[in-house]
Amino acid sequence: MNLRINGEKKSFDESRLTILNLLESLELSIDHIAVEVNGDIIQKSLYSEKLLSNEDIVEIVSFVGGGIDIP
Repeated sequence: MNLRINGEKKSFDESRLTILNLLESLELSIDHIAVEVNGDIIQKSLYSEKLLSNEDIVEIVSFVGGGIDIP
């Protein structure tokens, strides 16, 4: 299966790949990230169910906490 992840082409041997499988293979935790597939944001509760298809476009973004210092 071929996917485009954050703009980069990647190939996977699996023919059935869920978002959760993908994140595990990339060694990413589901905490503090969001996943978009072909322009649709996917709810975390669906990560283990949502099957990816060949040539899907996946965007994975992480949330970084912090703030600004105000003098």
